[in-house]
Amino acid sequence: MSLFRNLLRQTRTLSLQINPSRSGYGVAGVKGFHTTTKNQDLMEFFDEKKNWNENNIKVGRSWKLDELRIKSNTDLHKLWYVLLKERNMLYTMEHECNDQVKLFPNPERIDKVEESMKHIETVVRERNVAYYQLETGETGERPVEEVVNLFGLPENYSQKEYFLPKFMNTRWIKTYLDHGYINSVAVKKFYRLYKEKQHNEERKARNRDFNHVQHLLKRFPDMDMDALKAEYPNVDIEKAKRSKKARGHYMPKY
Repeated sequence: MSLFRNLLRQTRTLSLQINPSRSGYGVAGVKGFHTTTKNQDLMEFFDEKKNWNENNIKVGRSWKLDELRIKSNTDLHKLWYVLLKERNMLYTMEHECNDQVKLFPNPERIDKVEESMKHIETVVRERNVAYYQLETGETGERPVEEVVNLFGLPENYSQKEYFLPKFMNTRWIKTYLDHGYINSVAVKKFYRLYKEKQHNEERKARNRDFNHVQHLLKRFPDMDMDALKAEYPNVDIEKAKRSKKARGHYMPKY
């Protein structure tokens, strides 16, 4: 029995030795010991102690799309978790400052981190779409169609699979299409008032632009008309020139 134990001890010792000629593997083909990065317990959710009493912390800008497009997928993956850790730290510090009734320094840091993470998602989505279009001829994303919601308004709906097809789902057809939400009197009344509100807002916007063009013509009678038409394409410039509000208080040239 003692001989067997000595043999096991020697085998275990040989397996833990590292052979440099085999890229970190031992004699018995077992990978050597390795450790992960050191963790600083819950203090990683807080900022560095030197910044606790600072009112202004110098930080850089957010990552741009052009800078992220030239990075590899591995770098984007690492950067994503760095930003995620930074965002969690900022949320913790913001909550702690609110509890201590103190001013959170540089709150725009959260916006910069979120903007960088949003740009990373945009770059990853662009690469996924390019890959699927090259391999399958499709975008690879979930199809989107325009449907009518419960308020009778159009909205984009991401398609997904259901257990029952649409024509077999009688419960959904009766409550949603036949005599349900869309065709109800309340929804039709809401949609009519909603379209009326939209029409009034568009009409008021056209009147504001028309009045503004009239005041511009009154103050600057020799202004460039082509530039004015390009700035306000929905305004009838000739009609505005003939109006009384566009006449300036100046003597005509004879």
